[in-house]
Amino acid sequence: MQGVIKSYDPATGEGLIVRDTDRSEYDLAPDALVGSIFRMLRQGQRVVFDVTEKGLATRLRLGSEADMGTPRTPPGESG
Repeated sequence: MQGVIKSYDPATGEGLIVRDTDRSEYDLAPDALVGSIFRMLRQGQRVVFDVTEKGLATRLRLGSEADMGTPRTPPGESG
């Protein structure tokens, strides 16, 4: 799944991700950043993530528009 960071508290490690496709919100799992390139997260940062059986966001990775398959505006057209 892909989304953006809605909030993140570096002191507690608690945070919230909003999924791009339907705006569902997912709390970060306690180990969400373990083994990732992230040490901190910032509001609005795009990430790719998995969801645990408990509905928590985990395994955060870098995200981009291309990861989601967002259609591109054809050359010569404004978007």
